[in-house]
Amino acid sequence: RHGSGTYAGERRAIAPGRARMGRFGNAFGDGGLAMGNAPPARRIPGRFRAAGVDNLRQEVELRQSAPEGDVEALGAPSFLSFVVLGASGDLAKKKVIPSLFALYYEGMLPDNFVVMGYARRGMSDSEFRESLASRLTCRVSAGKSCEGKMEEFLAKCFYTSGESYDSEQGFRDLSNELKRHELDGVCERANRIFYMSIPPLIFLEAARCVSQEASSTNGWTRVIVEKPFGRDSESSRALNQGLAQHLTEKQIYRIDHYLGKELVENLIVLRFSNLIFEPLWSRQCIQSVQIIFNEDFGTEGRGGYFDNYGIIRDIIQNHLLQVLALFAMEPPVSRDAEHVRNEKVKVLRSMRTLELDDVVVGQYTGRTTKSGYRFPGYREDESVPDDSTMPTFAAVALFIDNARWDGVPFLVKAGKALDRRLAEVRVQFRPVPGNLYKDQMDGGSSSGESSPSGSSNNELVIRIQPEEAITLKINNKFPGLGLRIDQSKLDLQYKQDYDKEFPDAYERLILDVVNGDKRLFIRSDELEAAWDIFTPALHQIDDGMLPPEEYPYGSRGPVGAHYLAAKYGVRWST
Repeated sequence: RHGSGTYAGERRAIAPGRARMGRFGNAFGDGGLAMGNAPPARRIPGRFRAAGVDNLRQEVELRQSAPEGDVEALGAPSFLSFVVLGASGDLAKKKVIPSLFALYYEGMLPDNFVVMGYARRGMSDSEFRESLASRLTCRVSAGKSCEGKMEEFLAKCFYTSGESYDSEQGFRDLSNELKRHELDGVCERANRIFYMSIPPLIFLEAARCVSQEASSTNGWTRVIVEKPFGRDSESSRALNQGLAQHLTEKQIYRIDHYLGKELVENLIVLRFSNLIFEPLWSRQCIQSVQIIFNEDFGTEGRGGYFDNYGIIRDIIQNHLLQVLALFAMEPPVSRDAEHVRNEKVKVLRSMRTLELDDVVVGQYTGRTTKSGYRFPGYREDESVPDDSTMPTFAAVALFIDNARWDGVPFLVKAGKALDRRLAEVRVQFRPVPGNLYKDQMDGGSSSGESSPSGSSNNELVIRIQPEEAITLKINNKFPGLGLRIDQSKLDLQYKQDYDKEFPDAYERLILDVVNGDKRLFIRSDELEAAWDIFTPALHQIDDGMLPPEEYPYGSRGPVGAHYLAAKYGVRWST
């Protein structure tokens, strides 16, 4: 998937196969799936060659066919049932099933599969397909059409309803319906994936019914659980313990769609496959790190849901903390999922518990433009209580107490209804000791930008969205007879350099579930360590000990965030 960075292009180059490209280039050796452009004979591990595998497409098919952890069963034909619980909801129709179609169009799914929707609402197969048809899109070049593929995919989509998500009879009927399709497929193995696109309050009952009534009897069963994974350490622990009563940790895939984004996944590639970065990746060379997530819109009808969680639980504790862990972790032993996740857990367990002194929270208010258009404030949402103090903005300073990062502030900020949409990681390097040209530096650049710290320090900027890019700011002599030092960019703009449309994050992560790759999914101990960092501060905020500062819709957020950054000698980039 990486190496050249052209995910979509690589997939088309090997179509119609279902090849799964190696995720982290060739930084960690030749184990696992295919990497780089090595000849096929060198890419296939010995155990697969012994099973008669001579190309990457066969390897992926056999991985999908084998029971959980069973390489001895390679070669057995399999059937895949992808069950979407809550199939009548928005997430299923807007993200999950369209992502399945994209994978089908690219030839990434097994030949024998069905998509089965399950919900309480009564609906026929044809009505279900009609509700999906307008949501399916495909990435094709001009002059081509994917209408035929859409029809093929929709013919594999079915629907069954049940009384509730805790109805054993409903899941028994669901399993019988799946068996009917599995028998029609004439396959030796029947694997099942259950996507829980349902409210978290009914996760445990649905997991119980899946385990007792709808698990595969002659293949593997995997369950995808959507966030939120609790509201604090206690509720998250209860959820994990409840899931563990019905499912093994190996079966559970806790999905955080942010980890499926192209530039987030590229963090490890950038660091571990480029010699120039790893020696600089520590407190000796890095002065501060900013991780920023700005949205230029408000809760937009999600106010009722959002008011139960707030911006720290919704964005910072999961999405941005995961980015931080990938950024700061030590080199893993290999690209194996458990080795990568072990290193992420070590980072999280080395982090200080967040103190209120290192937190600023805010809540946006309404604003009327000169033309008379009204941007409503958070509490103007009908589903939000009039006296709500739930933060829609938060900035926090986090610290990792280990040898690599001791003393380096990680400033993390997320907010809604801000002036621009942006997500990026900004790495501020330390000044050059005894810089010969210090008196010639003006802290600016030929493009008119200034460094966030007001200095001419080098910066590495990884823009996650929109317009994915990697930029390195360096100091150069400004052309001319005099001597003036100017800050300029070494700039990789993904849309310019890679003329491909990137896959949606859900496509990437669903494919990982199909292939049994848990590298980008959250483990139970990882989740526990993440909640331990934030829970004390969250409880204090919930108790009203840190009231939110108001900021107008479309602004840069509360003023307090700038004081927090200044406390650690940093200025926000936005």
